[in-house]
Order: sequence, then C-alpha cells, then structure tokens
Amino acid sequence: MRQVIYQLFVRHFSNFKEGNTPWGTREENGCGTFNAVTDAALEQLARMGVTHLWFTGVLRHATQTPHEGLPADPACIVKGKAGSPYAVTDYFDVDPDLAENVERRREEFAALLQRCRRWGMVPMIDFIPNHVSRHYHSTVRPESSFGAQDDKRRFYARDNAFYYLEPHQSGTPLQLPGGEYAPERGQGRVTGNNVASWSPSEYDWYETAKLNYGMDYRHGTHAAEALPGLLAPEYALPRTWQLMNEVIAYWQGMGVGGFRCDMAHMVPLPFWRWVIAHARLRDRSAFFVAEGYDDHLKLVEGPVHAALLSAGFDGVYDGASYESLRRIFEGGAWANDLDCLHQEAAPLFRGGVRYIENHDEPRITSAPYWGGEGSRVARAAMVAQYCSTAGPVLVYNGQEVGEESTGPGGYGGDNGRTSIFDYTHLPHLQHWTNGGAYDGALLSREERELRAYTGHLLTLLQHPALSKGGFYGLNWANRDTPGYGRRAGDAVSGHYLYAFLRHYRKAKSTLLVVCNLSPAEAVSSHVHIPAHAREWAGKRPGNYCFVPLLDATTPMLEVSDSALETTGLPVTLQPGQAHIFEWC
Repeated sequence: MRQVIYQLFVRHFSNFKEGNTPWGTREENGCGTFNAVTDAALEQLARMGVTHLWFTGVLRHATQTPHEGLPADPACIVKGKAGSPYAVTDYFDVDPDLAENVERRREEFAALLQRCRRWGMVPMIDFIPNHVSRHYHSTVRPESSFGAQDDKRRFYARDNAFYYLEPHQSGTPLQLPGGEYAPERGQGRVTGNNVASWSPSEYDWYETAKLNYGMDYRHGTHAAEALPGLLAPEYALPRTWQLMNEVIAYWQGMGVGGFRCDMAHMVPLPFWRWVIAHARLRDRSAFFVAEGYDDHLKLVEGPVHAALLSAGFDGVYDGASYESLRRIFEGGAWANDLDCLHQEAAPLFRGGVRYIENHDEPRITSAPYWGGEGSRVARAAMVAQYCSTAGPVLVYNGQEVGEESTGPGGYGGDNGRTSIFDYTHLPHLQHWTNGGAYDGALLSREERELRAYTGHLLTLLQHPALSKGGFYGLNWANRDTPGYGRRAGDAVSGHYLYAFLRHYRKAKSTLLVVCNLSPAEAVSSHVHIPAHAREWAGKRPGNYCFVPLLDATTPMLEVSDSALETTGLPVTLQPGQAHIFEWC
C-alpha cells in the first residue's frame, strides 16, 4: 500500500464559524474540535483515498487563551492568539481548545482515534523532539518535565535538558520580541533554532527552548559519535532519550499509529535509531515521517534524507522536488529538468514524501505564489508531483478544494499560508464541511470538480505501476518534438510539457503520464516513446492502445510500435491538464 497522508489541522478543519477577524479570539473566530471530526467526515476522507490521517495541532501548546485549570501562557512567548502548535507545553496532554468538555479532552481525542481506525485509516500526530515551549509544564505527568535537576551554570552538560546561555549572570534578563520573559532572568536558554542570545529576534523560534540529547550541538556530528548505541543499557541513556520514548509509548498506547517528526535533522541520528526501534517493538507497523532538510542546522554528515531513512523513517520530506516544481512557475525552471529528481536508485524515489502544500508552505492558489496561477495548474502539479515516484504523498486540508489564503490572518501576516498561530477558518473547505454535514452541498462547480479529481488521483496512486513501479522520463527523447524542445519561440516547450512512464514488471503494468504545467497555453503535440523505453517496459512489437484513467472525456488512443517512435502518440492538453494512460 502506498501511504496517502491527509494533514488535518483540527483547529481549522472542523471550525464551522464564518468570517475572520485578524488576531481574533476563539470566541470571535471559532475553533474546530475533535468531536466535530465525525464519522461522516472520516468516511469521505477514506473514500478520497486517504490511508493516514495526520492530526495537526493536537499536543497542548502555549496559548493566550485560558481554560478551566489552565491559565493563559505569558503573551511574550506566544505567537498569535491560539499559539504555535510547535511550542508544546505538555507532551502528554492535548490542546483544550479542541475539546467540547475540557476536563475530558483526552477521552475525546481517544474517541477520534477509534473512529479513524474504524474507517481503515492510520491516525498520526506530531512528535516535536527538538524543542519545547519556554513555559513547558506537564500537568499530566509533572514528574516527566524538563530541567529541574539541570546545572544551569553550564552551557552544556550531558544530562541537562536544555542549553544555558553564557555568561551566567543573575540579573541578566531574557528579552524577547514581545517583552521580558521573567522566569528566565539570569538563566536564559538557547532557542529551538539554535540561537544562543539573550535577545533573539522575531524571526527566531524565540518562544521555544532547544532540548539536549546528550551532545553539544555546536560540535556537530562529531559529538554524536559518543552517543549510546541501539543496545545501550538504560543507565547509559541521556534522560531526554528516555522521556521521549515515554512520550511515544504514551500515544501509541492511546491508539496513535504514526508520527510526523518535526525538524528531525536537528536531532542526533543515534537517538532516532534507538527510539524508532523501541516504538516498533510495541507496534511493528508504527509509521514515522521526518521533516528533514539539508541545511546548516542538520546533525548529519552527507545527505540528510538517506541518513534519516537509514535510521528507520518510512518517509522524509522531499523538499527538492517541491522547490523544483514551484520554480517552474516562479523562477523560469523547465519541466525538462525534473527527471533528475526521480532516479529509481535514489533513496527518495520510495522514501520521499511528496507534497504541493503543507502548513509551512503557501497555498498553491494564493497569489503571487506559484506565479499567481496556482489554481490553474493544481491538477497537473499534483499529477507531476505524486505520480513520478513511489513514496508517500501528503495532502493539506483544503488543498482538494482550492483553499487560498489572502490578507493578514494574524501573526503570520499576508504570506499565502493559512495561519497556524491563530483562530481562523477555511472558507473554501467550509463549502464541503457544510456546518458538520460533510456533504459538499455548498461547493461551487470548480471546487466540486477539483475535489473529485483529487480523490480520483489519490485512489489511482494504489495502481501497481504508481505504488511499486519504476520511472522512465521521456522529455529527453522529445527534445526535437514541437511542444517539448528548447527552440526559441516555443513557449510551451520543455518549460511546461512533461511526460514519463511508470512500469511494474511483476504485474506487467505500464502507465504513460503527460502533464501540461502551463497556466495559460494549451498544447497539441506528440509523445515519442523510443525503442529503449519500450524494451524497459517489456513491450513486444505490435499495436498498442492507451486507455485514459484520469479523464473520462479523453479518447482511447491506438498506435503501432513503429509509429510511437516516428510520429509519436498524439496528445492535446488544456492549461494545467494532465493525462494518465494505461498502456495495453
């Protein structure tokens, strides 16, 4: 089975209140709840081809909203009104905002997990190991909090939970963009993004404190070499390792089947090998996805993605494919150049998580991102991104109906993203959720068609050629074909037209995929399939037919083997259209 992950941000997804006041309160703008993600919603997501539901924003985090027994956190360490879901204040608790009965919030979440399982989907949550809120205080397991026994006089000590700023001066204030944080006067801590400063900037993760895994991160991967191995006895393990294993075990015990691991490249690999192995001793099918990047914060020698996959992850964010596809629209890159991202021997061919949206990226329909034409290319972008490899795919709630983000929504400003820091809603998705009916009664024709298309594509990803097969790029064989080549004046050329094969030998199954990534120009062209490609796909000489799988209005095509190489297969695509043919 190929994993299809749907990122469901509970705060937004099941919020049925219309209208949005920038920086509005929970009462003004509304908030989704666990109970409102009903069987009706889950049934429709399962029918859309979703296999894994990533419930985002579940863990209790710093917020400006008080609840019974849970006062608001200091405003200077809260981004937005609702707060960042990645500034966790209790690893063993859930966000009270998402409960109808705050005292029974964990029971309500457990019931949601059971509903999810009944519909055949694996529930996932965020695991955020690199940092916690500066105001972390577990009320569920106070004995499992951080830092009580730390030596705060030292920047680093093996068994410290945090890294402490130097020099240690009893009167030094920690000055955050929103004001002084009094609890850290004289004992400031390093931010989650490794900034060792008494006055981090508004662009830093100033609301969080970085956790220590038994190594001084300033010394990079060399410091990780002294960390315990997979079979190390408990007494040799840094306390943070043991606590994080306790966290994962807690949620597995509640019914969570997978974890999206935040900024995994900033946490040492020996820990990942150890904790994932222990998680799979409790649940052999435990599913782990890493958000990981090849940046200056990584604690990995060489390519980060291969290292994380070797540590046990089932999937790692494929940021390179996302950026390359987006550059076609924003920076003038060419579709011809995508083939290098789809090599079968590369770890990311089967282990890369493909996406066109997530909570950290702008909505594809939000101008000026994706060239301001995202709504016109969303279909072809999904096909090009999801169908060219065999790894997991990710869909962000609202993507399937063309959700956009315009205007300032709160802390994030007008950045094309749906704010994760504030109370807001998804107006296009609300046309489908329809006040909790989840029947799509309010969808426009365009929204309904995009949602149906997305569901058709996601279910098609289980086709053997797409879930298990190899990749063969065809643009190189069509450089001289009108519509492909780089000749001057050929506007739709290899800049926007993209074609490839997927083939699974065991099932003798082959698909031809052709995408027009242009937002403005239709194209009529031919796809030449050379002899080498036919041999790769195990096709004997003779006559072939190409049966459309994605669009019922596309006619079936018949062609001989000789014509495939000489005249090619005729294709016509409207702007943002894609074809998927079964090669019979």
